[in-house]
Amino acid sequence: MAYLYGRGVPVNYELALKYFQKAAEQGWVDGQLQLGTMYYNGIGVKRDYKQALKFFNLASQAGHILAFYNLAQMHATGTGVMRSCHTAVELFKNVCERGRWSERLMAAYRSFKDGDMDGSLVQYLLLAEQGYEVAQSNVAFILDQSYTVARIKLGDYHFYGYGTDVDYETAVIHYRLASEQQHSAQAMFNLGYMHEKGLGIKQDIHLAKRFYDMAAEASPDAQVPVFLALFKLGLVYTLQYMHNLNMTELVSQVDLDQLLGPEWDLYLMTVIALLLGTVIAYRQRQHQAVPPRPPPLLAPARPPQEQPQPEDQVQPEVPPQAEEEQQ
Repeated sequence: MAYLYGRGVPVNYELALKYFQKAAEQGWVDGQLQLGTMYYNGIGVKRDYKQALKFFNLASQAGHILAFYNLAQMHATGTGVMRSCHTAVELFKNVCERGRWSERLMAAYRSFKDGDMDGSLVQYLLLAEQGYEVAQSNVAFILDQSYTVARIKLGDYHFYGYGTDVDYETAVIHYRLASEQQHSAQAMFNLGYMHEKGLGIKQDIHLAKRFYDMAAEASPDAQVPVFLALFKLGLVYTLQYMHNLNMTELVSQVDLDQLLGPEWDLYLMTVIALLLGTVIAYRQRQHQAVPPRPPPLLAPARPPQEQPQPEDQVQPEVPPQAEEEQQ
């Protein structure tokens, strides 16, 4: 830089080019940038846009802002390369996103991590309007999450009649949209419950189970509620199945004489007697296997204790804490 601008030494472009080349060979980003500038302007060397493009590209790979700017200028004007407005805009955009105002991205992210969704959304919106793709993506993410919650809330308002009349059909519509578009586990669980109860939709136990299973797959937090709901659903299905079979009529229609023979009661009594005999024999064998316990030993009678004299009286025991206090 001293030889290039004549600071403390006479201007010598050849030596400046030599030292910039040595610095660039060692990966020094500023050396690559200065080489590109010298080739671009023809300083101390024949003007060569291809070499300038080469060194600007090397410097841009390390994130040098001036290298991005010079590349953008070359693509915008078609200098040394085919003109490309699209590429120029992308490069200029990289320059813009590396300004000091990019610190707002980290501030917005910290607000998001701290749970301040509104503050984070406002900051991301400002950056999104300036063209930050990361900010635009984050704004879409936050709005998408809010949209899911809003859909479920609308369904809840119509389900419970908050601020409006109870309308199960409209609640089903909102839950279905949240389930299909955002894959919300809560919406799937609600749909399963409404299918189970037939609220605003045709009662279908099979569809109810399907939505419960989908909710468990969509979120691990839903596995316990889904397990309880499926247990209740299985119990209800069993009771409904038995009711449909009409067990009372089924038992009354069974002819045991025809099924087991005219003497089926004797067979049953014989089986019961055999089972009872087996139990009795097993109990007797257990009693025989246990050895008789010896009678308990009697402790010898203690001689009467003499009344202790006053000097031999035993002092009552004092807890440790009380002893310390006495001391």
